[in-house]
Amino acid sequence: MTETEANLYDVVVLGAGPVGENVADRTRAAGLSTAVVESELVGGECSYWACMPSKALLRPVIARSDARKVPGLRQLVQGDLDAPAVLAHRDDYTSHWKDDGQVAWIEGIGADLYRGHGRLAGPRAVTVTGPDGTETTLRARHAVAVATGTRALLPDLPGLAAVRPWTSREATSSPTVPDRLVVVGGGVVAAEMATAYQALGSTVTLLVRGKGLLPRMEPFAGELVARALTEAGVDLRTGTSVTAVARDGGTVLVDTDQGDRVEADEILFATGRAPRTDDIGLDTVGLTPGDWLPVDDSLRVTGSDWLYAVGDANHRALLTHQGKYQARIAGAAIAARAQGVPLLETDPWGAHTATADHAAVPQVVFTDPEAAAVGLSLAEAERTGRQVRAVDVEFSSVAGAGLYADGYDGHARMIVDLDRETLLGVTFVGPGVGELIHSATIAVAGEVPISRLWHAVPSYPTLSEVWLRLLEAYRG
Repeated sequence: MTETEANLYDVVVLGAGPVGENVADRTRAAGLSTAVVESELVGGECSYWACMPSKALLRPVIARSDARKVPGLRQLVQGDLDAPAVLAHRDDYTSHWKDDGQVAWIEGIGADLYRGHGRLAGPRAVTVTGPDGTETTLRARHAVAVATGTRALLPDLPGLAAVRPWTSREATSSPTVPDRLVVVGGGVVAAEMATAYQALGSTVTLLVRGKGLLPRMEPFAGELVARALTEAGVDLRTGTSVTAVARDGGTVLVDTDQGDRVEADEILFATGRAPRTDDIGLDTVGLTPGDWLPVDDSLRVTGSDWLYAVGDANHRALLTHQGKYQARIAGAAIAARAQGVPLLETDPWGAHTATADHAAVPQVVFTDPEAAAVGLSLAEAERTGRQVRAVDVEFSSVAGAGLYADGYDGHARMIVDLDRETLLGVTFVGPGVGELIHSATIAVAGEVPISRLWHAVPSYPTLSEVWLRLLEAYRG
Protein backbone atom coordinates (compact mmCIF):
# COMPACT_ATOMS: atom_id res chain seq x y z
CA MET A 1 0.00 0.00 0.00
CA THR A 2 1.42 3.39 -0.96
CA GLU A 3 1.48 6.34 1.42
CA THR A 4 -1.24 8.02 -0.64
CA GLU A 5 -3.47 4.94 -0.41
CA ALA A 6 -2.86 4.69 3.33
CA ASN A 7 -4.08 8.24 3.82
CA LEU A 8 -7.15 7.92 1.58
CA TYR A 9 -10.49 7.67 3.39
CA ASP A 10 -14.13 7.87 2.45
CA VAL A 11 -14.68 10.54 5.12
CA VAL A 12 -12.39 12.85 7.09
CA VAL A 13 -13.79 14.51 10.22
CA LEU A 14 -12.18 17.66 11.64
CA GLY A 15 -12.82 17.67 15.39
CA ALA A 16 -13.35 14.79 17.83
CA GLY A 17 -15.85 16.34 20.18
CA PRO A 18 -19.28 14.73 20.62
CA VAL A 19 -20.37 16.04 17.22
CA GLY A 20 -17.35 14.75 15.32
CA GLU A 21 -17.57 11.45 17.18
CA ASN A 22 -21.19 11.03 16.10
CA VAL A 23 -20.40 11.80 12.45
CA ALA A 24 -17.68 9.15 12.58
CA ASP A 25 -19.97 6.68 14.32
CA ARG A 26 -22.63 7.02 11.60
CA THR A 27 -20.24 6.87 8.67
CA ARG A 28 -18.44 3.86 10.11
CA ALA A 29 -21.79 2.14 10.75
CA ALA A 30 -22.49 2.65 7.03
CA GLY A 31 -19.22 0.94 6.15
CA LEU A 32 -17.29 4.06 5.15
CA SER A 33 -13.62 4.34 6.11
CA THR A 34 -13.24 7.36 8.38
CA ALA A 35 -10.39 9.44 9.78
CA VAL A 36 -10.89 11.77 12.76
CA VAL A 37 -8.52 14.68 13.42
CA GLU A 38 -8.25 16.29 16.88
CA SER A 39 -5.85 18.97 18.12
CA GLU A 40 -6.81 18.75 21.82
CA LEU A 41 -8.63 16.08 23.83
CA VAL A 42 -10.84 13.51 22.18
CA GLY A 43 -14.28 14.25 23.58
CA GLY A 44 -14.03 17.98 22.97
CA GLU A 45 -15.34 21.02 24.77
CA CYS A 46 -18.44 19.33 26.17
CA SER A 47 -16.58 16.54 27.92
CA TYR A 48 -13.85 18.62 29.55
CA TRP A 49 -14.80 22.30 29.72
CA ALA A 50 -18.56 22.65 29.25
CA CYS A 51 -21.50 20.27 29.67
CA MET A 52 -20.00 17.59 31.88
CA PRO A 53 -17.90 19.66 34.32
CA SER A 54 -20.50 22.42 34.64
CA LYS A 55 -23.28 19.97 35.45
CA ALA A 56 -21.03 18.10 37.87
CA LEU A 57 -20.51 21.42 39.68
CA LEU A 58 -24.21 22.24 39.64
CA ARG A 59 -25.71 18.90 40.64
CA PRO A 60 -24.76 19.17 44.37
CA VAL A 61 -26.00 22.78 44.36
CA ILE A 62 -29.42 21.80 43.01
CA ALA A 63 -29.69 18.70 45.21
CA ARG A 64 -29.00 20.72 48.36
CA SER A 65 -31.49 23.37 47.34
CA ASP A 66 -34.19 20.78 46.71
CA ALA A 67 -33.45 19.02 50.00
CA ARG A 68 -33.81 22.28 51.89
CA LYS A 69 -37.42 22.47 50.70
CA VAL A 70 -38.41 19.03 52.03
CA PRO A 71 -39.76 18.70 55.61
CA GLY A 72 -37.75 16.31 57.75
CA LEU A 73 -34.70 16.78 55.58
CA ARG A 74 -34.05 20.50 55.45
CA GLN A 75 -32.51 20.67 58.90
CA LEU A 76 -29.87 18.12 57.86
CA VAL A 77 -28.59 20.12 54.89
CA GLN A 78 -28.17 23.62 56.24
CA GLY A 79 -24.39 23.62 56.21
CA ASP A 80 -22.00 24.71 53.48
CA LEU A 81 -21.22 22.53 50.52
CA ASP A 82 -17.96 20.61 50.72
CA ALA A 83 -16.30 22.54 47.91
CA PRO A 84 -13.21 20.29 47.60
CA ALA A 85 -15.49 17.26 47.31
CA VAL A 86 -17.58 18.97 44.64
CA LEU A 87 -14.45 19.88 42.68
CA ALA A 88 -13.14 16.32 43.02
CA HIS A 89 -16.51 15.03 41.74
CA ARG A 90 -16.14 17.39 38.78
CA ASP A 91 -12.62 16.10 38.13
CA ASP A 92 -13.92 12.52 38.03
CA TYR A 93 -16.49 13.45 35.40
CA THR A 94 -13.82 15.01 33.20
CA SER A 95 -11.67 11.88 33.59
CA HIS A 96 -9.11 14.27 35.10
CA TRP A 97 -8.70 15.80 31.63
CA LYS A 98 -7.43 12.56 30.12
CA ASP A 99 -9.04 11.14 27.01
CA ASP A 100 -7.91 7.50 27.08
CA GLY A 101 -11.48 6.22 27.28
CA GLN A 102 -12.71 8.26 24.36
CA VAL A 103 -9.67 7.36 22.27
CA ALA A 104 -10.53 3.72 22.89
CA TRP A 105 -14.08 4.42 21.71
CA ILE A 106 -12.83 5.95 18.45
CA GLU A 107 -10.63 2.92 17.89
CA GLY A 108 -13.52 0.63 18.83
CA ILE A 109 -15.73 1.84 15.98
CA GLY A 110 -12.90 1.30 13.53
CA ALA A 111 -12.05 4.93 12.80
CA ASP A 112 -8.47 6.18 12.61
CA LEU A 113 -7.47 9.02 14.94
CA TYR A 114 -4.91 11.61 13.89
CA ARG A 115 -3.70 13.89 16.66
CA GLY A 116 -2.70 17.35 15.52
CA HIS A 117 -4.03 20.49 13.93
CA GLY A 118 -6.05 19.82 10.82
CA ARG A 119 -6.41 22.30 7.97
CA LEU A 120 -8.17 22.00 4.66
CA ALA A 121 -5.68 21.88 1.80
CA GLY A 122 -7.99 22.24 -1.15
CA PRO A 123 -11.01 20.13 -2.10
CA ARG A 124 -11.32 16.85 -0.18
CA ALA A 125 -7.86 17.23 1.39
CA VAL A 126 -6.82 17.83 5.00
CA THR A 127 -3.26 18.41 6.19
CA VAL A 128 -2.59 17.39 9.79
CA THR A 129 0.33 18.98 11.63
CA GLY A 130 1.22 16.62 14.44
CA PRO A 131 2.57 17.56 17.88
CA ASP A 132 6.11 16.96 16.60
CA GLY A 133 5.58 19.16 13.53
CA THR A 134 5.21 16.25 11.11
CA GLU A 135 2.69 16.88 8.34
CA THR A 136 0.33 14.23 6.99
CA THR A 137 -2.13 14.87 4.18
CA LEU A 138 -5.42 12.97 4.31
CA ARG A 139 -7.72 12.73 1.30
CA ALA A 140 -11.44 12.06 1.32
CA ARG A 141 -13.28 10.22 -1.44
CA HIS A 142 -16.69 11.53 -0.41
CA ALA A 143 -16.75 14.10 2.39
CA VAL A 144 -14.90 16.25 4.86
CA ALA A 145 -16.95 17.20 7.91
CA VAL A 146 -15.97 20.28 9.92
CA ALA A 147 -16.90 19.77 13.58
CA THR A 148 -14.49 22.22 15.19
CA GLY A 149 -17.04 23.95 17.44
CA THR A 150 -16.61 27.38 18.97
CA ARG A 151 -14.40 29.30 21.35
CA ALA A 152 -15.25 31.92 23.96
CA LEU A 153 -15.55 35.44 22.62
CA LEU A 154 -13.88 38.10 24.77
CA PRO A 155 -14.70 41.82 24.56
CA ASP A 156 -12.26 44.34 23.18
CA LEU A 157 -11.14 45.94 26.45
CA PRO A 158 -7.68 47.52 26.83
CA GLY A 159 -5.36 45.43 28.96
CA LEU A 160 -7.78 42.52 29.25
CA ALA A 161 -5.15 39.87 28.59
CA ALA A 162 -3.09 41.08 31.55
CA VAL A 163 -6.08 40.54 33.85
CA ARG A 164 -6.05 36.82 32.94
CA PRO A 165 -9.83 36.64 32.63
CA TRP A 166 -11.77 33.44 32.96
CA THR A 167 -13.81 32.09 30.08
CA SER A 168 -16.13 29.12 30.41
CA ARG A 169 -13.07 26.85 30.29
CA GLU A 170 -11.46 28.32 33.39
CA ALA A 171 -14.79 28.52 35.20
CA THR A 172 -15.53 24.84 34.71
CA SER A 173 -12.00 23.61 35.40
CA SER A 174 -10.75 25.87 38.21
CA PRO A 175 -9.03 23.86 40.97
CA THR A 176 -10.20 26.35 43.61
CA VAL A 177 -13.20 28.51 44.47
CA PRO A 178 -12.37 32.23 44.46
CA ASP A 179 -13.55 34.29 47.41
CA ARG A 180 -14.95 36.94 45.07
CA LEU A 181 -16.05 36.41 41.48
CA VAL A 182 -17.41 38.85 38.92
CA VAL A 183 -19.45 37.24 36.14
CA VAL A 184 -20.09 39.30 33.02
CA GLY A 185 -23.01 38.18 30.86
CA GLY A 186 -26.66 37.26 31.04
CA GLY A 187 -26.90 34.01 29.13
CA VAL A 188 -26.71 30.35 30.07
CA VAL A 189 -23.02 30.17 31.05
CA ALA A 190 -23.28 33.33 33.16
CA ALA A 191 -26.41 32.19 34.98
CA GLU A 192 -25.15 28.66 35.60
CA MET A 193 -21.70 29.68 36.81
CA ALA A 194 -23.15 32.40 39.06
CA THR A 195 -25.39 29.69 40.53
CA ALA A 196 -22.53 27.26 41.05
CA TYR A 197 -19.91 29.56 42.50
CA GLN A 198 -22.30 31.41 44.83
CA ALA A 199 -23.31 28.06 46.30
CA LEU A 200 -19.69 26.93 46.54
CA GLY A 201 -18.82 29.95 48.66
CA SER A 202 -17.88 32.80 46.33
CA THR A 203 -19.25 36.30 46.71
CA VAL A 204 -20.65 36.71 43.20
CA THR A 205 -21.39 39.93 41.33
CA LEU A 206 -23.28 39.36 38.10
CA LEU A 207 -23.08 42.19 35.55
CA VAL A 208 -25.68 42.01 32.78
CA ARG A 209 -25.65 44.47 29.89
CA GLY A 210 -29.28 43.80 28.98
CA LYS A 211 -32.52 44.03 30.91
CA GLY A 212 -32.42 40.54 32.34
CA LEU A 213 -31.15 36.98 32.20
CA LEU A 214 -31.65 34.30 29.54
CA PRO A 215 -32.81 36.69 26.81
CA ARG A 216 -33.43 33.90 24.30
CA MET A 217 -36.09 32.33 26.49
CA GLU A 218 -39.51 33.56 27.54
CA PRO A 219 -39.10 36.65 29.76
CA PHE A 220 -40.51 34.90 32.83
CA ALA A 221 -37.67 32.35 32.71
CA GLY A 222 -34.99 34.97 33.25
CA GLU A 223 -37.12 36.75 35.83
CA LEU A 224 -37.56 33.66 38.01
CA VAL A 225 -33.88 32.72 37.75
CA ALA A 226 -32.80 36.29 38.53
CA ARG A 227 -35.05 36.43 41.57
CA ALA A 228 -33.65 33.17 42.90
CA LEU A 229 -30.04 34.25 42.35
CA THR A 230 -30.69 37.52 44.18
CA GLU A 231 -32.34 35.70 47.07
CA ALA A 232 -29.33 33.37 47.23
CA GLY A 233 -27.01 36.35 47.67
CA VAL A 234 -25.78 37.17 44.17
CA ASP A 235 -25.32 40.90 43.53
CA LEU A 236 -27.18 41.10 40.20
CA ARG A 237 -26.87 44.34 38.24
CA THR A 238 -28.75 44.68 34.95
CA GLY A 239 -28.25 47.41 32.39
CA THR A 240 -24.56 47.42 33.30
CA SER A 241 -21.54 47.17 31.01
CA VAL A 242 -17.86 46.80 31.86
CA THR A 243 -15.81 49.77 30.68
CA ALA A 244 -12.38 48.90 32.07
CA VAL A 245 -10.55 46.12 33.88
CA ALA A 246 -7.19 45.90 35.58
CA ARG A 247 -5.40 43.61 37.99
CA ASP A 248 -3.68 45.06 41.03
CA GLY A 249 -1.71 42.22 42.52
CA GLY A 250 -4.27 39.50 43.14
CA THR A 251 -7.27 41.79 42.88
CA VAL A 252 -9.27 42.41 39.70
CA LEU A 253 -10.64 45.95 39.43
CA VAL A 254 -13.78 46.23 37.30
CA ASP A 255 -15.20 49.61 36.28
CA THR A 256 -18.75 49.87 34.90
CA ASP A 257 -20.69 52.41 32.87
CA GLN A 258 -22.73 53.10 36.00
CA GLY A 259 -19.70 54.69 37.64
CA ASP A 260 -19.12 51.74 39.98
CA ARG A 261 -15.95 49.82 40.71
CA VAL A 262 -16.18 46.17 41.70
CA GLU A 263 -13.25 44.27 43.19
CA ALA A 264 -12.84 40.53 42.81
CA ASP A 265 -10.32 37.74 42.77
CA GLU A 266 -11.39 36.51 39.33
CA ILE A 267 -13.59 37.75 36.49
CA LEU A 268 -15.51 35.48 34.13
CA PHE A 269 -16.59 36.78 30.73
CA ALA A 270 -19.52 34.80 29.38
CA THR A 271 -20.25 37.14 26.49
CA GLY A 272 -20.68 34.93 23.46
CA ARG A 273 -18.98 32.41 21.21
CA ALA A 274 -17.04 32.58 17.95
CA PRO A 275 -16.52 29.77 15.42
CA ARG A 276 -13.24 27.90 15.52
CA THR A 277 -12.82 28.23 11.78
CA ASP A 278 -10.11 30.88 11.62
CA ASP A 279 -7.22 28.44 11.12
CA ILE A 280 -8.67 25.40 9.35
CA GLY A 281 -7.76 26.30 5.76
CA LEU A 282 -11.10 27.68 4.61
CA ASP A 283 -9.29 30.02 2.25
CA THR A 284 -8.02 27.01 0.26
CA VAL A 285 -11.60 26.17 -0.74
CA GLY A 286 -12.86 29.68 -1.39
CA LEU A 287 -14.34 30.37 2.05
CA THR A 288 -13.50 33.07 4.59
CA PRO A 289 -11.46 32.05 7.65
CA GLY A 290 -13.23 32.80 10.91
CA ASP A 291 -16.74 32.73 9.43
CA TRP A 292 -19.67 30.62 10.48
CA LEU A 293 -20.30 28.02 7.79
CA PRO A 294 -23.76 28.20 6.19
CA VAL A 295 -25.25 24.80 5.38
CA ASP A 296 -28.34 23.22 3.89
CA ASP A 297 -30.55 20.92 5.96
CA SER A 298 -28.33 17.93 5.22
CA LEU A 299 -25.48 19.96 6.79
CA ARG A 300 -23.61 20.34 3.50
CA VAL A 301 -21.85 23.69 3.18
CA THR A 302 -23.57 26.00 0.73
CA GLY A 303 -22.07 25.70 -2.74
CA SER A 304 -20.13 22.48 -2.02
CA ASP A 305 -20.83 18.85 -2.86
CA TRP A 306 -18.26 17.41 -0.40
CA LEU A 307 -17.81 19.77 2.57
CA TYR A 308 -20.08 19.52 5.61
CA ALA A 309 -20.23 21.69 8.74
CA VAL A 310 -21.78 20.06 11.76
CA GLY A 311 -22.48 21.40 15.23
CA ASP A 312 -21.62 24.86 16.52
CA ALA A 313 -19.52 25.82 13.49
CA ASN A 314 -22.65 26.23 11.36
CA HIS A 315 -24.40 28.48 13.95
CA ARG A 316 -27.76 26.73 13.63
CA ALA A 317 -28.12 25.70 17.27
CA LEU A 318 -25.17 26.01 19.64
CA LEU A 319 -26.00 23.03 21.84
CA THR A 320 -24.17 19.72 22.19
CA HIS A 321 -27.27 17.57 21.86
CA GLN A 322 -28.38 19.50 18.79
CA GLY A 323 -24.94 19.12 17.24
CA LYS A 324 -25.09 15.37 17.84
CA TYR A 325 -28.49 15.32 16.16
CA GLN A 326 -27.01 17.14 13.18
CA ALA A 327 -24.18 14.62 13.15
CA ARG A 328 -26.63 11.75 12.86
CA ILE A 329 -28.38 13.50 9.97
CA ALA A 330 -25.09 14.41 8.25
CA GLY A 331 -23.74 10.89 8.67
CA ALA A 332 -26.86 9.45 7.07
CA ALA A 333 -26.69 11.97 4.21
CA ILE A 334 -22.97 11.33 3.58
CA ALA A 335 -23.57 7.58 3.53
CA ALA A 336 -26.57 7.86 1.20
CA ARG A 337 -24.67 10.01 -1.26
CA ALA A 338 -21.62 7.76 -1.09
CA GLN A 339 -23.84 4.77 -1.86
CA GLY A 340 -25.38 6.55 -4.82
CA VAL A 341 -28.89 6.85 -3.42
CA PRO A 342 -30.66 8.85 -6.16
CA LEU A 343 -33.03 10.81 -3.96
CA LEU A 344 -32.41 11.76 -0.35
CA GLU A 345 -35.26 12.13 2.14
CA THR A 346 -35.30 15.92 2.15
CA ASP A 347 -38.87 16.60 3.24
CA PRO A 348 -39.26 18.03 6.77
CA TRP A 349 -38.49 15.36 9.38
CA GLY A 350 -36.89 13.16 6.71
CA ALA A 351 -33.90 10.93 7.42
CA HIS A 352 -31.50 13.34 5.75
CA THR A 353 -32.99 16.65 6.93
CA ALA A 354 -32.12 18.45 10.18
CA THR A 355 -35.64 19.77 10.75
CA ALA A 356 -35.46 20.05 14.52
CA ASP A 357 -32.92 22.86 14.17
CA HIS A 358 -35.76 25.04 12.93
CA ALA A 359 -38.75 23.74 14.84
CA ALA A 360 -37.91 21.79 17.98
CA VAL A 361 -34.62 22.75 19.65
CA PRO A 362 -34.70 21.79 23.35
CA GLN A 363 -32.51 23.34 26.03
CA VAL A 364 -32.17 23.07 29.78
CA VAL A 365 -30.51 25.74 31.91
CA PHE A 366 -29.30 24.08 35.12
CA THR A 367 -29.87 26.99 37.43
CA ASP A 368 -31.98 26.96 40.61
CA PRO A 369 -34.78 26.91 39.49
CA GLU A 370 -34.13 25.12 36.25
CA ALA A 371 -35.36 26.66 33.02
CA ALA A 372 -36.23 24.43 30.08
CA ALA A 373 -37.68 25.22 26.68
CA VAL A 374 -38.29 23.72 23.27
CA GLY A 375 -39.47 25.29 20.02
CA LEU A 376 -40.57 28.89 19.70
CA SER A 377 -41.17 31.52 22.34
CA LEU A 378 -44.28 33.67 22.07
CA ALA A 379 -42.33 36.53 20.48
CA GLU A 380 -40.69 34.20 17.96
CA ALA A 381 -44.01 32.57 17.09
CA GLU A 382 -45.68 35.92 16.58
CA ARG A 383 -42.91 36.97 14.21
CA THR A 384 -43.77 34.04 11.93
CA GLY A 385 -47.14 35.64 11.16
CA ARG A 386 -49.14 32.67 12.39
CA GLN A 387 -52.19 32.94 14.61
CA VAL A 388 -50.89 31.85 17.99
CA ARG A 389 -51.92 31.81 21.62
CA ALA A 390 -49.83 31.57 24.78
CA VAL A 391 -51.29 29.43 27.55
CA ASP A 392 -49.82 29.95 31.03
CA VAL A 393 -50.18 28.12 34.33
CA GLU A 394 -48.37 28.17 37.65
CA PHE A 395 -46.87 24.93 38.92
CA SER A 396 -48.57 25.64 42.23
CA SER A 397 -51.73 24.24 40.58
CA VAL A 398 -50.05 20.83 40.35
CA ALA A 399 -50.17 18.52 43.38
CA GLY A 400 -46.84 16.97 42.49
CA ALA A 401 -45.11 20.34 42.72
CA GLY A 402 -46.06 20.76 46.36
CA LEU A 403 -44.85 17.25 47.11
CA TYR A 404 -41.59 17.92 45.28
CA ALA A 405 -40.77 20.96 47.41
CA ASP A 406 -42.44 23.24 49.94
CA GLY A 407 -43.20 26.57 48.32
CA TYR A 408 -42.48 25.22 44.83
CA ASP A 409 -42.17 28.27 42.56
CA GLY A 410 -42.52 27.62 38.85
CA HIS A 411 -44.30 28.57 35.67
CA ALA A 412 -45.27 26.81 32.45
CA ARG A 413 -46.25 28.14 29.04
CA MET A 414 -47.25 26.48 25.80
CA ILE A 415 -47.56 28.26 22.45
CA VAL A 416 -50.45 26.97 20.33
CA ASP A 417 -50.74 27.28 16.56
CA LEU A 418 -54.44 28.12 16.47
CA ASP A 419 -54.94 27.09 12.85
CA ARG A 420 -53.46 23.62 13.27
CA GLU A 421 -54.03 23.21 17.02
CA THR A 422 -50.53 21.89 17.54
CA LEU A 423 -47.76 23.20 19.78
CA LEU A 424 -45.05 25.50 18.50
CA GLY A 425 -43.17 25.83 21.77
CA VAL A 426 -43.18 25.01 25.47
CA THR A 427 -41.27 26.58 28.39
CA PHE A 428 -41.05 25.28 31.95
CA VAL A 429 -39.32 27.00 34.88
CA GLY A 430 -39.07 25.33 38.26
CA PRO A 431 -37.16 22.71 40.24
CA GLY A 432 -36.77 19.44 38.35
CA VAL A 433 -38.25 20.61 35.05
CA GLY A 434 -35.17 19.58 33.09
CA GLU A 435 -36.46 16.00 33.19
CA LEU A 436 -39.88 17.21 32.03
CA ILE A 437 -38.85 18.95 28.82
CA HIS A 438 -38.54 15.83 26.67
CA SER A 439 -42.29 15.30 26.82
CA ALA A 440 -42.64 18.79 25.37
CA THR A 441 -39.99 18.03 22.75
CA ILE A 442 -41.98 15.00 21.60
CA ALA A 443 -45.18 17.05 21.44
CA VAL A 444 -43.53 19.80 19.38
CA ALA A 445 -41.38 17.60 17.12
CA GLY A 446 -44.23 15.14 16.63
CA GLU A 447 -46.71 17.93 15.90
CA VAL A 448 -49.11 16.11 18.23
CA PRO A 449 -52.62 17.58 17.95
CA ILE A 450 -54.03 19.01 21.14
CA SER A 451 -56.99 16.69 20.72
CA ARG A 452 -54.58 13.75 21.05
CA LEU A 453 -52.67 15.29 23.96
CA TRP A 454 -55.87 15.01 26.00
CA HIS A 455 -55.38 11.22 25.77
CA ALA A 456 -51.80 11.37 27.08
CA VAL A 457 -52.72 10.93 30.72
CA PRO A 458 -50.13 12.24 33.21
CA SER A 459 -49.46 10.11 36.27
CA TYR A 460 -50.70 11.44 39.61
CA PRO A 461 -49.14 13.06 41.58
CA THR A 462 -46.22 14.09 39.38
CA LEU A 463 -44.93 17.35 37.93
CA SER A 464 -46.17 16.05 34.57
CA GLU A 465 -49.69 16.97 35.56
CA VAL A 466 -48.76 20.46 34.45
CA TRP A 467 -49.72 19.18 30.98
CA LEU A 468 -53.29 18.65 32.15
CA ARG A 469 -53.39 22.12 33.70
CA LEU A 470 -52.15 23.62 30.43
CA LEU A 471 -54.76 21.79 28.37
CA GLU A 472 -57.51 22.80 30.79
CA ALA A 473 -56.40 26.42 30.59
CA TYR A 474 -56.46 26.24 26.79
CA ARG A 475 -59.95 24.74 26.77
CA GLY A 476 -61.22 27.31 29.28
